[in-house]
Amino acid sequence: MPENLREEALRGLGRLCERPVRDAILSAPSNPGLERMEARFTGDAFEPHRHDTYAIGVTLHGVQTFQYRGEKRQSLPGNILVLHPDEVHDGGAGTDDGLRYRIIYLEPALAIEALGGNRGSLPFISDPVFADAPLVQAISMAFNNLDEEMDELLADDIVAQLAQGLSRHAGQPLKPMGNPAVRQAGMARDYLADNALRVVRSQELETVSGLDRYALSRHFRTLYATSPHRFLLMRRLQRAKDLMKIGVPLAEIAAETGFSDQSHLNRQFKKAFGITPGRWAALTAVSQPF
Repeated sequence: MPENLREEALRGLGRLCERPVRDAILSAPSNPGLERMEARFTGDAFEPHRHDTYAIGVTLHGVQTFQYRGEKRQSLPGNILVLHPDEVHDGGAGTDDGLRYRIIYLEPALAIEALGGNRGSLPFISDPVFADAPLVQAISMAFNNLDEEMDELLADDIVAQLAQGLSRHAGQPLKPMGNPAVRQAGMARDYLADNALRVVRSQELETVSGLDRYALSRHFRTLYATSPHRFLLMRRLQRAKDLMKIGVPLAEIAAETGFSDQSHLNRQFKKAFGITPGRWAALTAVSQPF
């Protein structure tokens, strides 16, 4: 058989053996004012409709097409798409390769609150498809675990980042932050360190720091290059490492350090340190002086 025909036959066999892509929606438990969804589609997925929320998504695979404000739009992998509340749109896959994307539905009232609460209008983005690495990262953080409601501190940080991204691309200046609130952020940091092994609520940090949750998120990031949620998580993981050194079983460590179960500990530990806790415990147990 000629080589070109052989290659074509192999490609055809490969297509026959491929597992077909099935349309699916994975909807995560929602937080107040915040809904997360991951979807996979082939062909046309949604007929014209509209939401009363912002829809802020990232295309993961394929070509995402939708009709919006009188034009047909396309989003490629890595692009952000933003649909304004109450704007009619449809949606689907632009090629036979199918489509996969993640999207967050953000209530306008929450966006206004995160931006300072004194705006005359909601941020409006005229070009609904664009590149924005910080927004991609924020959405990615929101999808670390689709099986559970997001931790309240994590949700606060994500809302703050999404709202700032909306304002930035709408050309609306952000409310001036002024000088970093060193004392207030420091009080929140100390409180988180002292209470790292339990659930800390946003209202607690507001009471301790005297700042609202979104202002605290901005000041905290400016001063410590991380969010209150991430700071708390790393304190838990550091305590987990200390317990591993003395041979405490991983299931007990997970319970003692505020994780829902061992699998939750495993996921967060690997994301933070690039290695599973079991592997870390084994290596530290046998390590000798160099």
